[in-house]
Amino acid sequence: MTVSPRSITVLGSTGSIGCSTIDLLLAEPARFQIRALVGGRNVALLAEQAIALHADIAVINDESLLEELRDRLKGSGVQAAGGRKAVIEAAAMEADWTMAAITGAAGLEPTLAATRNGRAIALANKEALVSAGDVMLRAVAAAGATLLPVDSEHNAIFQSLTGSPIESVEKIVLTASGGPFRCASIETMRAATPEHALKHPTWSMGAKITIDSASMANKGLEVIEAARIFGLSNEQIDVLVHPQSAVHGMVQFRDGSLIAQLGAPDMRVPIANTLAWPDRMQTNAPRLDLAALARLDFEAPDEVRFPALRLAREALCAGAASPTIFSAANEIAVEAFLGRRIGFLGIGDTIAYAMEKLGAPKLDTLDEVLHWDAEARRVAEAFVSRERSNSLNGAETLHA
Repeated sequence: MTVSPRSITVLGSTGSIGCSTIDLLLAEPARFQIRALVGGRNVALLAEQAIALHADIAVINDESLLEELRDRLKGSGVQAAGGRKAVIEAAAMEADWTMAAITGAAGLEPTLAATRNGRAIALANKEALVSAGDVMLRAVAAAGATLLPVDSEHNAIFQSLTGSPIESVEKIVLTASGGPFRCASIETMRAATPEHALKHPTWSMGAKITIDSASMANKGLEVIEAARIFGLSNEQIDVLVHPQSAVHGMVQFRDGSLIAQLGAPDMRVPIANTLAWPDRMQTNAPRLDLAALARLDFEAPDEVRFPALRLAREALCAGAASPTIFSAANEIAVEAFLGRRIGFLGIGDTIAYAMEKLGAPKLDTLDEVLHWDAEARRVAEAFVSRERSNSLNGAETLHA
């Protein structure tokens, strides 16, 4: 019996998650039909991917690069498009499986557009559920779509549930590597540069996610996302620092059983789990060697040195637009840190300021999501600018 290829769209194909997805698709090209690949600004890589996979269309978010994309695709039979509208139109194309991996709030509208087909959505964009949790979940339910978590921690919980009803769960445990500053003092973190923060000890990820890991904002976003995906309360979601990054998540059942998912720190594993779901597929990811690993360490996170995790929990408990504000302020803070406008500890300070300033206003529609996302960015940017100005004035005083 011949099985028709599954139709696939990849939103964010040139990013870290997108490239891992492309690697899996290239390994079994006959199994998949590529509808659309969407990239940000890396036009050369997008064209290369689209040609290799014989995609129907390649879309570049930066419309100024559209002519270059057309030139690179000339003679390949792959259509080219560019700009925000084209991104959303590509996301809305019918596909059996869509990878939603556009980082940040920019991925929200394309992800919502993809859900309307009522097919499988592999969700790698944390902000879609953090910023627009109820809006996103209502859209998924209305379309009859299936949401498959790609984050290694949420995918680990998904696998560990093994079909058990959520009512049988006492709590879940998300693990964190601890990042490059797991054992660092406050003084060391205060002096940290972007180069220090980008040296992740176990995972290879994009800059935004790597900085989020260093500040543990990433784990805070995951706590909020887990609450949305699995319908759990803040109290039912634990976080443990696990430097070996071998155990990705655990489920504690009410009968006392604890089931964990383990694997090498390679995003191809959770991506493959969603790509082949409900089956399994071969990957070239390294196999976990427990004998070589020899030990598994766990410790509670330090929410004094890593306040972003505490702030995320506060946002989850406050509800309404508070998680939206947390996520947007964090994006601004990370950009400011990477641009050397604030120090590493300024990330937590920026988030805290925006949350205190804006509170938890109601949020029921996509327009309200976008409004409070923009407001949080404005407030966070004003805080960054003020802190930057104060820092420069202080430096001038010291040198006077």
